[in-house]
Amino acid sequence: MNDDTQAVPAADENTPDDIHRMEDPMPEQDAPQPKNADPQQVEAADSEDEAAINPMEAARYKPSKGYLRFELASRIEHWIFMASFTTLAITGLVQKFSQNPFSDALVRALGGIENTRVIHHVAATITLLSVVYHIGALGYKMYVRRDKPDMLPYLFDFRNAWQALKYNFGFSKTRPQQGRYGYEEKMEYWAVVWGTILMAVTGFMMWNPIATTKFLPGEIIPAAKAAHGWEAVLAVAAIILWHFYNVLVRTFNKSMYTGFIDEHEMIEDHPLELADIKAGTTRIPSTPEGRRKRRRIFVPLYAVVAAVMLVGVYLFVAYEETAIAFVPPPEQVEIFVPLPPTPLPTPVPTTTPIPGGLSSWEGGVGSLFQTRCVICHNSAGKIGGLDLSTYESSVAGGNSGPGIIPGDPENSSIIFVQLAGGHPGQLSDDEIQQLIEWISNGAPER
Repeated sequence: MNDDTQAVPAADENTPDDIHRMEDPMPEQDAPQPKNADPQQVEAADSEDEAAINPMEAARYKPSKGYLRFELASRIEHWIFMASFTTLAITGLVQKFSQNPFSDALVRALGGIENTRVIHHVAATITLLSVVYHIGALGYKMYVRRDKPDMLPYLFDFRNAWQALKYNFGFSKTRPQQGRYGYEEKMEYWAVVWGTILMAVTGFMMWNPIATTKFLPGEIIPAAKAAHGWEAVLAVAAIILWHFYNVLVRTFNKSMYTGFIDEHEMIEDHPLELADIKAGTTRIPSTPEGRRKRRRIFVPLYAVVAAVMLVGVYLFVAYEETAIAFVPPPEQVEIFVPLPPTPLPTPVPTTTPIPGGLSSWEGGVGSLFQTRCVICHNSAGKIGGLDLSTYESSVAGGNSGPGIIPGDPENSSIIFVQLAGGHPGQLSDDEIQQLIEWISNGAPER
C-alpha cells in the first residue's frame, strides 16, 4: 500500500454510504475487523476458518493486481451479453433502415434477409438465456453470499448526481463520493433492464403476431415494431455516447478484462468502496453452516424458477411459425390479362334490300328491325330503354327520346343514331334513306 491510501476518506457514520450500510441486516455476524486496518494486515490476520467462510473476501485485494472489481463469471456474462447485443443491433438496424445502401450491402453480405433474421433471432435467444443466468447469479450473490444490494438506487445517488452536475459545470470543487457503483452505473444498469424487458415484449409480438392479435388489437403489431426499432436506436446511442466514453475514453477501465482496478482508480471513482474494503465491511459476515443452509434453499428454488423461464424462452422462439417461415419462391404469373370481348352482338350482315322499299311497318320496317335491331332492343333487354319489337314501342322510343315521330325524321331518335354511324346494328345508307322516307310519309303501320 502506498501513501495515497491515507487520503481516502474514512467511512464514518455521517457518510450516505454508511447510512445505507447501517440499514443492511447483519445476520450471523462474526467479530468485525478493525475499522482502519490495512488490507494486507487484515489478510494476514484472517484465519483459515474465515477464508473458508468467504474465500472471495480473502481475494478482494492482490498487491500485484489491485482491487477485485468483477469476478470471472461476471466478466464472461458481460462479454456474452455484449456479443449478443452487438449482433442484435447490427442485424436489427439494417432491417429498420433497409433502404440505406449500407444496410442493403450488409444484408447481402449476411446471405440475404432471411439469414439476417435467423441471426437476429439466435442472438435474441442468447440474450434471453443470459437474462435467466443473470437472475440466478444475482439471487445467489444476494441471498447465499450475503452481498450488499449495491446496484439498487438510493437517495444519496440523486444527491451524487446533483453534486456531479455542479462539479461538471464548475459550481463546486468537490466530486461526488461514490461507492461500488456510482449513480451513472446504476442508471445504465436499470436502463438495460428496462430496455431488455421492452425489447423482449415487443419482439415477442412481432415474432408471434397471430398469438398476439388473439388478445390485442391488430394495431399493436406496428406499434410494437416502432417501439422495438427506436428503443434499439436509443440503446445503441447510449452505449456509444455514454458507456464507451466512460470506460474507454475518459479512462481506459481494464476491470472487465482483468477483473481488477488499481488503487488510484478506486480513489477516483469508488472511494467509499475503498473505505469499506479497508474497514473490512464489504460483505456481511456469515458462517459456513449458514451459507450451506441458504444454498440448500436457493438451489431447488432457482431450479424451478429457471425451468419456468426456460419454458418461456422456448415458447418465445417456437410458439408459431409465421414470423420465421421462409418466403416461398416466386411464381410465374401473367401480369396482363386482357378483358373478354365485348358482349355486344356481332352486327348482322346487310340483307338484300326489300323489294318495293319500306312502305309501312308491316310492309318491311318491322322485318328490318326484327333482323337488325331486336337482338338488343327487345322487351326483355331494352338496351338504352328502347324496344323495337313492336310498332308501339318503337314509336315510344327509349332514353334518347321518341324512336319514331311520324312526319319528322330529323327528331326521331332512330334516325339520328343511325346517321351518327358506328352502331352495332348499323343499317346501310339505302336502308336509312328508305326509313327516312317512311317516317316522312307519316310512318304508317299498315
